[in-house]
Amino acid sequence: MSILRVDHLSYTYSPSTPFEHIAVDDVSFSLEKGEFVGIIGHTGSGKSTLVQTLNGLLKPTKGNIYFDGTDIWEKPKEIRRVRFHIGLVFQYPEYQLFEETVYKDIAFGPSNMGLSDEEIRERVENAAKFVGLSEALLQKSPFDLSGGEKRRAAIAGVIAMDPDILILDEPTAGLDPVGRDLLLSQIGAYHRERGNTVLLVSHSMEDVAAVCDRVLVMNHSKLWDFDTAERIFTKERELFELGLRVPQVTSIVNSLIDAGFPLKKGALTVEEAVESITEYLKREGRL
Repeated sequence: MSILRVDHLSYTYSPSTPFEHIAVDDVSFSLEKGEFVGIIGHTGSGKSTLVQTLNGLLKPTKGNIYFDGTDIWEKPKEIRRVRFHIGLVFQYPEYQLFEETVYKDIAFGPSNMGLSDEEIRERVENAAKFVGLSEALLQKSPFDLSGGEKRRAAIAGVIAMDPDILILDEPTAGLDPVGRDLLLSQIGAYHRERGNTVLLVSHSMEDVAAVCDRVLVMNHSKLWDFDTAERIFTKERELFELGLRVPQVTSIVNSLIDAGFPLKKGALTVEEAVESITEYLKREGRL
């Protein structure tokens, strides 16, 4: 059974007013436990609104969301509990830090779950480890951290609740290349060790290609496609028409194929491209 099922979901801002806007329109899909799924789409396509409905921050105008077989809005007064299972990290989450120390900030979520002090301490330490924060940093004010450290502290605050589904909305936005690669590797390590379902919203096709198994594509509030990363990124022309692009290395390999080189289509990373080109050169006796 799917861990999350979205059934004909729609969300409208300011309904029945001159400012009415349909942000998500009749979207249906399901997620399996342990998947790493990317969500892409042009600006304004409905990505952020979609993920905010998934953890109950926004209530659907129409449709249903089922977590582990149960409608998350079956008991509206208990919707806060859903957020313990489906954790959402907003874009630029460091702006939401507010406690005196990093430890207290990470502990805020687990403290609201009714856990013991020992359980809270264990979760805070584990979450800090996942995102690469040292024990010394836990006693500092979050406002004394660097930008990348603040980002990791905010993500640790959601990880500490050990959600079954972790949703990350543009987690690498604004980070330099080194910080982006570090954060992505830490998120990947978390996913591999915990085996939880992870959703990554990103404008970076390179980030999505590097870590995601499947990719969900939004276009003008609707679900355009949902398939493996390899199949999605073979649709270079269609994605371009949606205002999107494929990873740069994928585009380079596709250009070589179009020029007559018999390379393997669907390379998503530099490593895959190198492997494909190396195999070709060996066949040709040039290596």
